[in-house]
This record gives sequence, C-alpha cells and structure tokens, in this order.
Amino acid sequence: MRPQIITQALGFAGLTPFYLFLLGIAFLQDYPRALSIQGFVVYSLAILSFLSGALWGNTRQLPDGEQNFHLVVSNGIVIFAVASVLTAQVVLAVLLLTLGYLALLWYERRTQMTRNWYSAMRAQLTLGVVFAHLLYVGLNVAMLD
Repeated sequence: MRPQIITQALGFAGLTPFYLFLLGIAFLQDYPRALSIQGFVVYSLAILSFLSGALWGNTRQLPDGEQNFHLVVSNGIVIFAVASVLTAQVVLAVLLLTLGYLALLWYERRTQMTRNWYSAMRAQLTLGVVFAHLLYVGLNVAMLD
C-alpha cells in the first residue's frame, strides 16, 4: 500500500476516538461519562503533541537558518497544550487545545511552500477536530444546566 493511502487512512481514523468520547459524554452516566470527558482531553493533548512532533521531524528538511524557529514553535505548542490541560478546567482546556490545533495549522500553511494532498488532508482533519472540540464544549455546557 502506498504511504499516502496509509497516512490518509490513519489520519481520518484518528478522528474516531474524538467522536466516540463525545458519544460517551452524551449517552453514558456516572463514571463512564467522566471517563469520556477526561479521555477526550487526554486524547486531544496526545494528538496535538503528535502533530507538533511531526513539525519537529519535518524541520530536518529545512535550511539551517530556518530550523531553529520551527523547533521552538513545535516545542511551544506542546508546552501550551500541557499548560492548557493543567488548568484542570475541562472546557477551558478544550478551548485552548482548539486554539493550539488552529495555530499549528496556520503555522504549517504559512511556512509550507507547496500545497499538496497532505496540506489538504491536514486542513480537513483540523476541521473535524475543531468541530469535535466545539461539540465537546456544547455538551459540557449543556450538562451544567
């Protein structure tokens, strides 16, 4: 199988846990719901960190003068994501993680010279992730009522 197909399949499959956790929040009670609430946040932190690591890995392909800033951005996004979760306020954490995903996509698109299948896929996946995060906020706010 071609790496592009595997990358796309894994990328879109990576959206599944976000939506499964949302189903758990919407339809489960007590401990399973609490696990879904926390699982969503932890999974989001893991994926945003993974994407930042991919940015780190792509830095090797850049000229020496451009590598340092990419490395700092990559690490900065992970630190921001961890700090978001450490707020211990799930809705705030998810809103901040959403900003992290959008910032990473913005940075990738700003620094990428070519638009190809990968950049299109990243935009689609980020849209799916942001939508899941907004649903998460909506579900959590609805639970407060």
